[in-house]
Amino acid sequence: MERDYITDDDEGKAVVDSNGEQIGMIAEVRSGTAYVDADPSLADTVLSKLGWSDADGDDYPLQENRIHTVTDDEVRLNEEF
Repeated sequence: MERDYITDDDEGKAVVDSNGEQIGMIAEVRSGTAYVDADPSLADTVLSKLGWSDADGDDYPLQENRIHTVTDDEVRLNEEF
């Protein structure tokens, strides 16, 4: 099922640009805003998928209007990102 909004269940998903290139990972969802880790380690990825990770100063908030679709595996961004 595809959608165009973020939920808490999206933590740990890959963030990809409109060409399908991975540019990061959702480290945390806080108050409906996704925070993207642009250079996640394996540990960051596992912790985030388990819901045990928090966004830090190196994570970037993702504006909802930049999201094209959210699938079971990834968050795909609009072309203008």
